[in-house]
Amino acid sequence: MARIYILLLLVMIIWGFNLSALVVLVNSIDPVILTALRIFTAGIVVLIITRLMGIFRLPRKSEWKTIVVITIFNVALHHSLLAIGLTKTSGANASVIIGSLPILTVVLTAILLKQRLSRARLLGFILGFVGIILTSVAGADGLGSISSGDLIIFLSIFSQAFSFILISKLNPTFDPRLLTGYMLIVGSGFIFIIALIMDQNIAQLTALLSWKTGSIFIFSAIGATALGHMVYNYAVRNIGPAEIAIFANLSTVFALIGSAFFLEEAILFNHYIGLVFIIIGVFFGTGAYEYLVRKRHKNQM
Repeated sequence: MARIYILLLLVMIIWGFNLSALVVLVNSIDPVILTALRIFTAGIVVLIITRLMGIFRLPRKSEWKTIVVITIFNVALHHSLLAIGLTKTSGANASVIIGSLPILTVVLTAILLKQRLSRARLLGFILGFVGIILTSVAGADGLGSISSGDLIIFLSIFSQAFSFILISKLNPTFDPRLLTGYMLIVGSGFIFIIALIMDQNIAQLTALLSWKTGSIFIFSAIGATALGHMVYNYAVRNIGPAEIAIFANLSTVFALIGSAFFLEEAILFNHYIGLVFIIIGVFFGTGAYEYLVRKRHKNQM
């Protein structure tokens, strides 16, 4: 169990810095066609890894439905909306909005998996929501400056949170790491169709021939998407969506650091305040507060 938690910490660091990588990439290449290639590359890498691990097999006919349903939310909608949203908002804003993932996961777990939402977790949800509002609305231009990019990023994270519930609820009958590979391959097909509908410029992919852009692409596709999603989906299946949701907050911290260091973006006062609200919201919303209270009572007995 400790090994999974260590791997999750490394994934959060990679995911945090990956946001800056994506901002650089979508400023050079049309976001949807870029995402299709990035997801396809990641899927191929994952399937190669599962082959080396000895867990590779072809899905049964009955399993394809599960793969497609989860893929729509976990890959197609999440990654497409994230790429588009990053072209319409700042990396700092996106970083803090992504921090709402634990809260959304807990709330959807309570609603869809019929898990009781305690007062502490309800408080966490409210605080987390306030943090998102502070970040998105009280921006550099003052109240009312919420952008379409902020809304698109939020919808992207909502799709991802819902997909974690599906992974847990549908209970795929094969290894979640192998599931990740098939999801990425199928999802890249969906995204490529979206790119064709949007008439995205495929020729822009030649920008990846640059060593700098190409290196960033490899980091994002293999490090963040392939390995990152393998570890995270494996943890969701073996530990539970709500239990590991708190780790997603760490990616927000590293994403803010990356926005300041790599993108040279100004981290505004409202970003810090919004982040504080989200961190406190995660503390209550994911059950960490209740766990500490129970542990304290147990030690006093």
